[in-house]
Amino acid sequence: MKLSRLLAPALVAAMLVPASAEEKKIPVEIETVVTGLTNPSGIAVQPGDENQTRLFISDSGALRVVSVDAKNPSELKEVITGFPKDVYGKGPAYDIGPLGLAFINKNTLVVGGGGLPDGEELVRVYALPEDGKTLQASEMKVQLGPIGPGEQTAKGEGNFYAIAVADNALYVTCNGDDTKGWVAKADLAGDTPSNFQPFIATKEATEVDAPTGIAINRKGHIVVGQLGEITVPNDSLLTFYSPKTGKMLMNLETGLFDIVALAYSPSGRLYALDFAWMDTKQGGLYRLDDDGNDGVTAVKVAELDKPTAMAFAPDGTLYVTVFGAADDGSTKESGKVLKITGKL
Repeated sequence: MKLSRLLAPALVAAMLVPASAEEKKIPVEIETVVTGLTNPSGIAVQPGDENQTRLFISDSGALRVVSVDAKNPSELKEVITGFPKDVYGKGPAYDIGPLGLAFINKNTLVVGGGGLPDGEELVRVYALPEDGKTLQASEMKVQLGPIGPGEQTAKGEGNFYAIAVADNALYVTCNGDDTKGWVAKADLAGDTPSNFQPFIATKEATEVDAPTGIAINRKGHIVVGQLGEITVPNDSLLTFYSPKTGKMLMNLETGLFDIVALAYSPSGRLYALDFAWMDTKQGGLYRLDDDGNDGVTAVKVAELDKPTAMAFAPDGTLYVTVFGAADDGSTKESGKVLKITGKL
């Protein structure tokens, strides 16, 4: 892929890892660990317990957050219920409620909202009870937002799709008012975020719609997957920003349809999920490599059926949510969590 814009020639080599010939093919094993979900749209691995991998999942269309022990996934536990509902997308459209998930620490969970109108939507922060009690969506420790209509955003923001937590801030992608494509920022002191407001106008920087996936790299840069138009093929971008100023450092074409999630593996590799609205058979998990020519190569790892979010466990295991497709004649919801293992 050609480079869209490069502000510092050495940045590609510094931020993306080149693939050796042996790494062009990436053998992985894929196992389904959770079924029966309704449009799952966020996933996070709870930190702090070496003996258990507990996954938290936005069961978005069911308007709840659930959790499960990935090593014993037979029992799904409701964590937070009662989120509001909205509908996202055109042809097809999906019921959504809670979206992005991220942990500030073991017992502080951040949930991006998608069920309220733009300008009224919230990012909710919860203190998870030690006794495992199920919370209502209204039982927040901290409410971030709403970001209402104003000079920065004409209609107000909403559809807080993904969340990335850094040492002193958290960053949230916004897919409400698409005139500027904001990434919002909240200051973070300990486990308490505050001062939530628009920070980076990604559409103004890239001239492409919809920041969706987000991650923080080892250098502390904000890494954003710009989804683009769902009716336009191969327009997704990979963009790097300064956490201090919000200034764009690097903007790369990826050749992917619709990036919805980004994540770094423990080995330092960057991965993307492509929903591929126009042709979902082309959707899947991709590794993003330095192509050796000041650009990025998207190497397909696995074909996935409408993937939406992902999170790495400390041991390198990757967990991915997918909308999936219902079997003929089945009344069971088609959403799943997949476990992906290999040299990621």
